[in-house]
Amino acid sequence: MNHTDNLPEEFEVTEVLGQPAIVLKAPDGSRATVLLHGAHVVSWVPAGAEEQLYLSPQAIAGPGMAVRGGVPVIFPQFELMGPDTSLPRHGLARTRTWAIDSGRIGEEHAQVTLVLTDDDATRALWPHGFRLELTVSVEANRLDLELHAENTGDTAWSFSTALHTYLAVSELTQVRLQGLIGRRFIDRVNGGETIEDHPEKRFHGEIDRIYANVKEHLLLRDGPRRLRIDQQEMPDVVVWNPGADGAARLADMPDDGWQHMLCLEAARILDPIKLAPGQDWDGRQSLTLEAF
Repeated sequence: MNHTDNLPEEFEVTEVLGQPAIVLKAPDGSRATVLLHGAHVVSWVPAGAEEQLYLSPQAIAGPGMAVRGGVPVIFPQFELMGPDTSLPRHGLARTRTWAIDSGRIGEEHAQVTLVLTDDDATRALWPHGFRLELTVSVEANRLDLELHAENTGDTAWSFSTALHTYLAVSELTQVRLQGLIGRRFIDRVNGGETIEDHPEKRFHGEIDRIYANVKEHLLLRDGPRRLRIDQQEMPDVVVWNPGADGAARLADMPDDGWQHMLCLEAARILDPIKLAPGQDWDGRQSLTLEAF
């Protein structure tokens, strides 16, 4: 089957990082670009605004390769934290080719759904039947990402997941983040757990934290820009930046790349989901550009 058989004619098919990509264009001019490799959203430009996602100028893509930037789909484990620690880092979804399930353009939005199912290669790593869908929807000043996981096998399995969103920022030290005060977090740089006591987070370099049970939306302030982040059924928030030393160790990021990105990830890590045969789950992250 041709990659674009399930797409309306209005969708643009292109190539990014040497991989087939779909450009969603809403009637108002907002757009997003999605690779078939990993169902990886690599660009989001709201109507009348600039690029909102960070994609490393040194990013690469290909079989077994993860793309540095955009929105990687993490499934069925986060990092090497499990629940199945035998899997590759961040699981198996972000480095495989997904298929197009459907696409549509409405009066106000454009939407595409990509799907990944188990095959011999995935079962060699993780012996379970699954169906994973990512629906990407763009309109005006909003990007919606909905992840759907279904157990299509005959045994129960557990999973963790995340939408590993890299946000573009003008300068990391100028960024302010609201919405995490009072939340417990695991500090993966300094170790230990503590409670966030800053109503407005500031950033100066390396950070790697998993915030638990986040109930409020987040608000990223970057000069006049205001970006709201909401999530559903993904109660953990990962805040990550490699800092100068970490970026220098990454072959696919410029040495100064850390100054222009911040990962704010909607996740389900600390309380993995268990699906019996036939059961499914849906999680969502929504990004809304309120001012720019």
